[in-house]
Amino acid sequence: QVQLVESGGGLVQAGGSLRLSCAASGSIFSINVMGWYRQAPGKGRELVASMYSDGRTTYEDSVKGRFTISRDNAKNTASLQMNSLKPEDTAVYYCKAIVTISAGRPQYQYWGQGTQVTVSS
Repeated sequence: QVQLVESGGGLVQAGGSLRLSCAASGSIFSINVMGWYRQAPGKGRELVASMYSDGRTTYEDSVKGRFTISRDNAKNTASLQMNSLKPEDTAVYYCKAIVTISAGRPQYQYWGQGTQVTVSS
């Protein structure tokens, strides 16, 4: 089994910064993709940023230039640096990982428990 643990959420004023961290542990052979999603009240879960093991990244349009995703493949961790935060960034942020648990086996996705980010105006 694989566990993802997030940390770093909190309350910040508009224009401020937060850094989220995600640590994956358990039976891990490799992690293809690590990403951050968010879900605001009354809305669906959306992709914020993701990073492949080869360094390719994707970002949701509204966070481009403000958020930066990074990974440490050796430590199975990912971070999301969030700058210039806006009230509309308020949401629960979830870490997701696409994991291969052993060579030749299928990939599975795992989710963290979520961390609240609240941006006040």
